[in-house]
Amino acid sequence: MQGRSITFRLTALFALLASSVLLLMGMLVSRLVEQHFEDLDMAVLNGKQQLVRHALAEVRGEADLVAMSQQLNDAMVGHQGMALALIAADGRSLFVSGDAEFPLAALRDAARPPALQPLIWPTTDGRRFRGFLSEVEAVPGIGGPVQVAVAADMAHHQHFMQSFLVALWAGVLLASLATGFLGWVVVRRGLAPLQAMRQGAAAVTAHRLDFRLAEEAVPVELAALAKTLNEMLARLEDSFRRLSDFSSDLAHELRTPVSNLLTQTQVTLSRPRPAEEYREVLASNAEELERMTRMISDMLFLAKAENGLIVPERQAVDLAGEIRELFEFYDALAEEKGVALSVEGAGVALGDRLMLRRALSNLLANAIRYTPQQGRVVVRIAAADGLARLAVLNSGEPIPEAHRARLFDRFYRAESSRQRSGEEAGLGLAITRSILLAHGGEITVGTEDGMTVFALRLPAA
Repeated sequence: MQGRSITFRLTALFALLASSVLLLMGMLVSRLVEQHFEDLDMAVLNGKQQLVRHALAEVRGEADLVAMSQQLNDAMVGHQGMALALIAADGRSLFVSGDAEFPLAALRDAARPPALQPLIWPTTDGRRFRGFLSEVEAVPGIGGPVQVAVAADMAHHQHFMQSFLVALWAGVLLASLATGFLGWVVVRRGLAPLQAMRQGAAAVTAHRLDFRLAEEAVPVELAALAKTLNEMLARLEDSFRRLSDFSSDLAHELRTPVSNLLTQTQVTLSRPRPAEEYREVLASNAEELERMTRMISDMLFLAKAENGLIVPERQAVDLAGEIRELFEFYDALAEEKGVALSVEGAGVALGDRLMLRRALSNLLANAIRYTPQQGRVVVRIAAADGLARLAVLNSGEPIPEAHRARLFDRFYRAESSRQRSGEEAGLGLAITRSILLAHGGEITVGTEDGMTVFALRLPAA
C-alpha cells in the first residue's frame, strides 16, 4: 500500500471489508439452505419410517407380509427418488423399492449411538442419496427384528443448490464491485476538503503569502490541520517580510560606504597628488572599512544568535560595577552634551560578562545619543524573585507607541528625529535583544514620568 493515494487505500479497505462481510453472509445463507433441504428430506424419511413401522405392526403371517408389500408400493407412488428396503434378521430382503444401492454396513455403523446421523452415499450411476437405517424389534409373523432402510435421491436438491450458488456468488461479486465503486465515490467526496486545501496551498507563492485556509469551511477533523497550516503560512509571511526588509536595508547600508569609497578613490586617482593627500584619503577609507567591518561582524553575531549558536558562559556579573565602568567610558561624550549619568541600586546577574557588557554598552550609548542637552540618564538596578532587573531611563523624546514593536528589528528606522547618525548601522538594539534572549532574559521599552525606559530582566546569580 506504500505510495498509494488515500483514496485508493480507503476504497480498497472498504471493498475488502464489504466483500468479506458479503462472503460470510453468502456462506451462511448457502449453509442454511442446505440445512433446510436436509430437514425436508429427514421429515419425509421419518414419515416413511413411521409408515413402515405401522405396517410391520400389522404383519401376522405370509399373507399379511404380501399385503404389506402392496401397501408399501402404493405408499411410494408420487415420491420419485424415494427408496425403501426391509431386511430380515437372517439377511433376506422382505421388501425393496428404488435403486438406492443401500450400503447396509455403513448404515448400521451410522445408526449406532451416539451417531444416529443420516448418511450420504453415491450410487454406481453417479447419483447421491441421503438416508438412514433403523431397527424394528420382534415383528410378529416374521420371527425376529427387521431393519428398515429409507433414502431420498438428492439430485433435485443438488441441481437447485448449484443454480442457487451460482446466482448467490454472482450476486456477491456484483455487490462487492458495487460497494467498491460506491466506496470510491464516498471517499472522493469525503476527501474533497483536502483537495481544496492542496489547491489553495499550491497557489501560495513569494508574492502571495497572505493566503489563509478557511478553517470554518473544513470538517472538524481537518480544522486542526488547517489551523496549523495557517500558522505556518503566517510564520513564513513574517519571515519572508523580515528577510526582504533585511536584504533591502543591508543593501542600502552597504551601498553608501562602498559608493563613498569608490568615489573618493576615483577622484584621488584622477590626477597625481602629494603623498600627504594620499595618506589622508587612505585614512578616510580605513574609517569607512572599519565601519563596514563592524556592521558585518554585528550581522554575523545576529545570525548566530538567531540559529541558537550563541552559548553564553554562566558567571556572576555585578551589574552596578559594570555600569560604573561604562559611565567612565562614556563620560567624555556625556560631558560634551551636558548629560548627567547616575546609577541606583545593585544586583548580580548570572551570565556572560562580556556579552552583557556589550548589551549594556549599546543601551547606554543609545540613551546618551538621544538625550538632549543638559538631560539625564538614570540606571536603576534591583533583584527580586530570582531575577536581576535593570532599567535605563533617559529624558529624551519618548518613542511613539507605533514604533516600539519593531524597535529591536535590524536596521529599523523610526521618525527622522530619532534616526541614527552616520556612525551607526542600527544594529545595537537588535544585538542587545539577542544577547538577552540567549541568557533566557527579555527586554522591553516603555515610558515612565515622561522618560524613555529600556527594562531588562535576567536570571539572578
